[in-house]
Amino acid sequence: MARTKQDRRVQYAALPFRAGPDGATQVLLITSRETGRWVIPKGWPMRGRKPREVAAREAFEEAGLEGVIVGKLAVGSYHYAKGLPGGEHVLCEVRVFLLLVERELAEFPERGQRQARWTTPDEAAALVDEGGLSEIIRRTAGARFMRPGRKG
Repeated sequence: MARTKQDRRVQYAALPFRAGPDGATQVLLITSRETGRWVIPKGWPMRGRKPREVAAREAFEEAGLEGVIVGKLAVGSYHYAKGLPGGEHVLCEVRVFLLLVERELAEFPERGQRQARWTTPDEAAALVDEGGLSEIIRRTAGARFMRPGRKG
């Protein structure tokens, strides 16, 4: 699995969050289709869409979420090895955008293909495999713009 700089690909992800019943911040994780690992919704660039729009679209397709991307810029990025058909791997950079969830839909494109779980930021950080994603979750969980009742 030799990886070079040319192998690096960029994906865009949404880190969904909301105020839970007790007012504390909750983060949504989903399982990947291939491995069942806990991840956040992410996908490849889409022609004609800004990175934050791609992140929001992936949250809809993979988890049935609608909401508002907080800010125009990613809150961070992390790297992981993406498995491709045929056993090949490429190094991906994932740029993460915060998604303030306003609605959860019952029907969406990947319904039934993944599990979803609302959890505390600390638990979410412990459940994900990627250290960089864990760091982003921990760092943003206490940020002013993630506190319930606040807007970007």
